[in-house]
Amino acid sequence: MRKVIIKTKLSSRERFEKKLSDIDLDFSQIYWQHDRIYVPRDYQKHSNYPRLIMRTEMKAVDRPAKYSLILKRHIEDSGVDITEETVIKDYESAVGMILQLGFKPLAEVSRRRQALYTGEGTVIYLDKIENLPGYYAKIESEISANDSVLDAREDLKKTFETLSESNFVEEPYSEIKS
Repeated sequence: MRKVIIKTKLSSRERFEKKLSDIDLDFSQIYWQHDRIYVPRDYQKHSNYPRLIMRTEMKAVDRPAKYSLILKRHIEDSGVDITEETVIKDYESAVGMILQLGFKPLAEVSRRRQALYTGEGTVIYLDKIENLPGYYAKIESEISANDSVLDAREDLKKTFETLSESNFVEEPYSEIKS
């Protein structure tokens, strides 16, 4: 799946949520995610290398956790993220396979997240990242092979600007310094 992703550090979570609520858009309940990020042993930033992410997701305390393995590649030249997600039943065995394939742990990211599904393969997330001040919003939009990546990125940026947010963040959460 090809996605364009734009993130911003929010100037005010309350104002952001109010603007969306004013147009009858509301976020889901808060849920928790924890990502363990793995990269190839010869990993270099900005080199289009794949990342493997082992994700634990808890939507409710009375329901079991969901475990997923996510393959993610950010293609620098195009600004597109290619992602594939597979549900995992045995977390420890999957991590063992990742390590045996020559990947190494890079980082861990825990977040409280709310989602707003707007249709057409677009989701707005409201994230509170553990150990980082403030809140972040992220828009992920699926695109087809025929869609212009530049146009899609500009549309997502305009969406944030319409909501009075323009403190765009290019780095993954794991690389943001507090």
